[in-house]
Amino acid sequence: QVVQHGLFELAERSVDLVVSGINYGENLGESITVSGTIGAALESASFRVPSIAISLQTSHEHYLSLSEEIDFSGAAYFLRLFAKRTLEHGLPPKTDLLKIDVPTRATRATPWRWTRLSQRRYFLPVKPQRRRPTDPGAMGFTTLENFDQVERDSDVYAVRVDHVVSVTPLTLDMTAPIALATLPH
Repeated sequence: QVVQHGLFELAERSVDLVVSGINYGENLGESITVSGTIGAALESASFRVPSIAISLQTSHEHYLSLSEEIDFSGAAYFLRLFAKRTLEHGLPPKTDLLKIDVPTRATRATPWRWTRLSQRRYFLPVKPQRRRPTDPGAMGFTTLENFDQVERDSDVYAVRVDHVVSVTPLTLDMTAPIALATLPH
């Protein structure tokens, strides 16, 4: 409820744009469902406030680290670029939020492109080494490393193969694109 707290209690005027991030670590493919960065932007969008979720690709050891070794300047440049575009022109049609993933070592000269959300899971869970489920410890993970089957127009391919900035328009409508009237009752 932190987004609701910000929108309805802390903000002294209506909010024109909510930015979630810059996140330590990329948010790619179907793995975005575990992301608090994406979740906050989705929550804002559910109140019809334009939103941007932005993440910077980092090495595994820097996920959740708050390390001062990370250079956010490239990601900050693209955040400013898309925040300005969104404030001046709004989001693209049928879009509730933008998900931006910036590759490691990106600069303002790094190309960007519109992408689709990959239908592949990018973060792959690894069972933790513990004796009982009640023992302390978090789920581990690895990342997808074989990109042969990854869609070329996807966020995963853009960041991990082509090393360009991925800008993915997302919608809150998760309804399957089928004719509901054709479903059996």
